Amino acid sequence: MPLIQLILLSLVQGLTEFLPVSSSAHLILAPIAAGLEDQSPLIDVMAHVGSLVAVLVYFHRDIRDITLGKLAWFSGRMTPGGRLALLIGAATPPVILAAGYLYLSGNADLFRSPLVIGIATLVFAIPLWAADKFCPSGESTDTLTYRSAFLIGAAQVFALIPGASRSGVTMTAGRALGLGRSEAARFSMLMAIPVIAAFGLVAGWDLATSDAAGASLTDGLIVAILSFFAAWASIAVMMRFVERVGFLPFVIYRLALAALIFWLLV
Repeated sequence: MPLIQLILLSLVQGLTEFLPVSSSAHLILAPIAAGLEDQSPLIDVMAHVGSLVAVLVYFHRDIRDITLGKLAWFSGRMTPGGRLALLIGAATPPVILAAGYLYLSGNADLFRSPLVIGIATLVFAIPLWAADKFCPSGESTDTLTYRSAFLIGAAQVFALIPGASRSGVTMTAGRALGLGRSEAARFSMLMAIPVIAAFGLVAGWDLATSDAAGASLTDGLIVAILSFFAAWASIAVMMRFVERVGFLPFVIYRLALAALIFWLLV
């Protein structure tokens, strides 16, 4: 696979995975816009591996607290880290079940069209702006209820539509349920860990049981490393940016992207 395509896909995956702009939409549209062939299964898996490692590294203190919190369960203690683990656990089943249904029914690629991406990019931008502008922001993950965590996870099901954005819909739901901007972003990214890991395991299994790698291991390692650095930078900027500025710039970007897609489709 050409080096320029590896770099493009790595940057697109890493930069957009945790921003509320839909990485899946950009990964579908980028090869089309650049006139390149679709990425191979190996490249797709390794790009997500890089993003997963980035979120684990950036939130290493939360990961440590979650791990220690789980161990504390065995002694009958509930620590903040243990409670955060339960919140993430409450948020995860809806999207796993919905994705599992699409995968097993053979409809995993049902929505991968530019028209659907354009519509989803536009439609899901408006709730993000409204939730950020009009909803209160007094909650944190320390006070978030399990019911609210489940509802944020239920919103994550919409992320199966390319263009909706997993981080976008979860941040929207988090803000609508009272989380502050940085807390909504933080919880959204921590929620991504089991989802990306599950996707990676399924995609990795498919890859291991087929001959469809389509790329060398060297190409995959290049993509994983570049995706890691791009995703880490994206998370760092996101966490500093949203608290000061809010989500409006991402909403404007989504509206512009949707307009561009519709213009190209006419």
